Amino acid sequence: MLEIIVATIFIATVLNILLTKYQIPTIIGYIATGLFITQLFSLQTETKSHDLELIAEFGIVFLMFTIGLEFSIQHLSKMKKEVFLHGGLQVGITLIIFFLSAYFIFGLDTQTSLIIGGALALSSTAIVLRILSSNREINKEYGRRSLGILIFQDIMVVPLLLMIGIFASGEVNLGSLLLQTLIHALILFLILWIVGKFILEPFLNQVAKSNSDEIFIGSILFLVMGASLLAHALGFSYSLGALMAGMIIAETHYKHQVEADLIPFRDLLLGIFFISVGMQIDLQIISSYLFIILGLFLAISLIKMVALKTSLALFELGEFGLVLFELASANKLIDTTLSQILIVTIILSMIITPFILKNISAITDFLLGSFKEIQKEDTSKQNIKEHIVVIGYGKLGRVICHKLEKKGIAYLAIEQNITSVKEGKAEGKSVSFGNASQSMILQSLHIENASSIIIAIDNTEKIYQVCHVLNLLVPHKRVIISVHQFDEKVLLQEAYPHYEIVVAREAVARGLVESVLKCEI
Repeated sequence: MLEIIVATIFIATVLNILLTKYQIPTIIGYIATGLFITQLFSLQTETKSHDLELIAEFGIVFLMFTIGLEFSIQHLSKMKKEVFLHGGLQVGITLIIFFLSAYFIFGLDTQTSLIIGGALALSSTAIVLRILSSNREINKEYGRRSLGILIFQDIMVVPLLLMIGIFASGEVNLGSLLLQTLIHALILFLILWIVGKFILEPFLNQVAKSNSDEIFIGSILFLVMGASLLAHALGFSYSLGALMAGMIIAETHYKHQVEADLIPFRDLLLGIFFISVGMQIDLQIISSYLFIILGLFLAISLIKMVALKTSLALFELGEFGLVLFELASANKLIDTTLSQILIVTIILSMIITPFILKNISAITDFLLGSFKEIQKEDTSKQNIKEHIVVIGYGKLGRVICHKLEKKGIAYLAIEQNITSVKEGKAEGKSVSFGNASQSMILQSLHIENASSIIIAIDNTEKIYQVCHVLNLLVPHKRVIISVHQFDEKVLLQEAYPHYEIVVAREAVARGLVESVLKCEI
């Protein structure tokens, strides 16, 4: 087992190093790794390991959680049209078209046609949201539409799974199915609403006051896992619970710090998910039914295209489709060979998707000529430019922010002491909670658009950590650092000669001398 793990890590690392040189998404490398490992160690009969599938699914869980952080409950309430209207139309229309095609053209029975229609109506949450987030297009209009439709698709997984269960047991009761789904959805929403309204903020305040990164990360992991398990216990997907947990935490002061801490977990588990997808590729099925698979892929992609940019984002088939086909095949509701053909078709569409999304603007510009979609940004901070970033909101940081306010200069401040953050928020200051030595936190302050950055923190070690990250993200940006001792200035100046280092005592002395001279004049 250990040699398989070592080989998997080695192949994934080497492949992705090569692929990134040619700007090919790492998702392709992970899927290819799964295929190579399966062939290398003859794992064809072991690719349906329950443990592997569970670990891989939590990659999607953490992805959905971080997406939830971008869309609070208040934000989602403004997306009713995208979720229920656009999502309902997309799923309903595509399900009906695929059902009718399977039933009348291919002569399949009603149950099999319904399963195929439902599975092929779904798109890949894992791929689409990851790429839209990394491209910072999740807040654009087509990104919001895509998210709304994907949320509705995630909700629809529940009745589809229940439908397969009913077909397998031989009972058919649509009213019971819908009622059960509605009751469970209300219970899930009520429990998470109570936690978010009365428990979450006080709990996270105590965690933040501990000043322990381990306790903070552990608490967030507990919240994500707990919400996911609750959703699963009520018959929903793990990822739906995680999405709701993210939206609840988005209402607190801890949104950016939580996102920064969980990115490594998300990316690692998503990598495992895509490796598990690659392990499901059956080369024998591909060689035997290549033209059928390609024909299905093209036909399905064309049917799913409705509005250009949104349809290009959602043309592919999804990971939940893999689950539905495997479950239906296990319950003998669909022919094994047909199931494998459809699974390979889904994986093919997932491989093509990153290339489509990476070049989505170029493709739409080419197809529509000179017409370009107006991209509406959804967050108020998205358009902030030429502001000053203040790192540290202690005594010095507060004075700096006050001076900037008096001069009418826009600023964004970051502070890791939750008490200082809450005091600043209560006074209406632009201050957020977060660890400034993490690149994700600095990016949330839009440092790439800032005119300059002021570091006003007492911890010398932390100053070095922040400078290191700034030097990687914005190497040519103007950075001003306050230190207490001249020795600290010398060492920092050696490490970062292009930064402006100010010794606090020297600055005070200079100010006093200038004041005296003004009085004498």
